[in-house]
Amino acid sequence: MADAALVADVTARFRRTRLLALAVPVAILAYLAYAFVAFDVASLAQRARWDNAQVLLSDFWSYKTHVTRDNRSDKLTVAIEGEAKGTYAPGQLPDWVTVQGDVATIDLGQGHVVTYFPGGARYDVPGYGAIEITEEGGRPVLTAPEPLPDWISVSDNRISVTTSAGRFSYSRSKVETFRYQPGWELFFFTLDSPFHGKSPAELAALALWEPRIDPVRSNLELMANAVWGNKMWHHADVAGAIFETILMAFLGTFAGALVALPLAFFAAANTTPSRVLRFGIRRLFDFVRGVDALIFTILLSRAFGPGPLTGALAMLVTDMGGFGKTFSEALENIDEKQVEGIRSTGANALQRARFGVIPQIVPILMSQVLYAFESNVRSATVIGAIVGGGIGLLLTQAIITQKDWEEVAYYITLIVLMVMVMDSLSGWLRRRLIKGNPEGGHAGGH
Repeated sequence: MADAALVADVTARFRRTRLLALAVPVAILAYLAYAFVAFDVASLAQRARWDNAQVLLSDFWSYKTHVTRDNRSDKLTVAIEGEAKGTYAPGQLPDWVTVQGDVATIDLGQGHVVTYFPGGARYDVPGYGAIEITEEGGRPVLTAPEPLPDWISVSDNRISVTTSAGRFSYSRSKVETFRYQPGWELFFFTLDSPFHGKSPAELAALALWEPRIDPVRSNLELMANAVWGNKMWHHADVAGAIFETILMAFLGTFAGALVALPLAFFAAANTTPSRVLRFGIRRLFDFVRGVDALIFTILLSRAFGPGPLTGALAMLVTDMGGFGKTFSEALENIDEKQVEGIRSTGANALQRARFGVIPQIVPILMSQVLYAFESNVRSATVIGAIVGGGIGLLLTQAIITQKDWEEVAYYITLIVLMVMVMDSLSGWLRRRLIKGNPEGGHAGGH
C-alpha cells in the first residue's frame, strides 16, 4: 500500500510539473498577444513612414548639398547642409553645378538632371520622363507623365520629388535640390581653409617641407588649428562636452560613494546596535535609490538651476542609496576575528573601522563604485540633455534641428566610443586594484 501511495504521489508531481512546463509558455504567448492588441502594433506598422526612415538613415552616413534659388531675387546659393559656413563662393561651385546666364544645371548622377530656368524648373528622371514646373498666378504648376508615382508629392503651394539620386522641392519662395554624397564633408577643413580639397599626400607635403602659408605659424600648427576650430563640426566644443560628461559621472559616482560609506556603518547591524537608527538610515537608502536619477535631476534643476553640477548632484543622491545598501551588507558579512584582533591591541572604534573593517570591504567597494561609474557615464549623457551640460546637450540640440542628422550620428558614435573606453579603463582598474593583476590572468602564471 505504501509503495502504491508513493507511486501515485510521484506520478501526480510529474503531472503537475508537466502542466506547469506547458502553462508558462502559454501564459507568455497570451501576454504577448495581449500586448500586440493593447499597443495596436498592427496599426503602428501601417502608420510607419518607411520613406522618412530611409531618408533619416541616409542622413546619418552621408551629407547633402543644397542648391537653392530664391524665386524672388533669382539668387543661386550652393551650400553644404544649407549652412552659411558651408556656402560655396560664386566662382568656386562644385563641378556638378554649372551656370550659364539665368540657367543652372545640376547633375545628380545616374542620368538625373535638374535644370533651373527663369519662371520654373525641370527634373529629368531616367525611365520616367521630365517633371516640369512653371509658375502661374504665383503658384507652382506641375507637368509630368501620368499617373504620378508616389515619390512625387503635390500640394497647392509645394511640389516635392524624392528619388534615389536626390531630392527636389519647388515652392513659391524657392526651388531647392538636395544632392546626397557619402561621408561627412568638411569634417576636417571648411571651405575657407587653405587645406580644403587637398589630398593626403598634398597635406603631408604641406606639413613637412612645403613653404609656410602663414609666416607666423608652421603649416602643421595651422592644420591642427583648422581642424580643432572647425566651424562646421566644432571639434573643440565637442571635446569639452565629452570631458564635462565624464566629469559629471565621476563627481556623482565617487562623491556618492564617499557620502554612503560612513552612513553604511550606521545601517549595519554589527556596527550600530540601535535598531531605530538602523531603520531610519536603511529607509533613507531605500528612498533615494527608489527614485530614478532623472527625477532627481528635474527636481534639483528647479532648485539649483541648470548645469553639469546639478546633474552630478542628482547622480550623487541616487548612487548614495545603492552604495549605502551594498556597503552596509558588506559590513554585516565581514570577518569579526580581524576586528577582535585589532580591539585586543586597545584600538578605539575609529581605529577598528580603519584597520579591521575597511580593508575587508575595499574589494566590494571599489568593484561597485567602478561598475556604477561605467553606468553613470551613459546616464550622464541623458542627464546632461536635461540640465544643459555635456555631450547630451549637443546631441539634443542636433536632434531638435531635424536636419543635422550627420552630427547626431557623430555624437552617438562618440558616446559609444566613450562608453567603450570607460568600460575598458574600469575593467583594467578593477584588475589592478582588486585582484592585483593588471593583465587579468593568474598571478602565479603556469
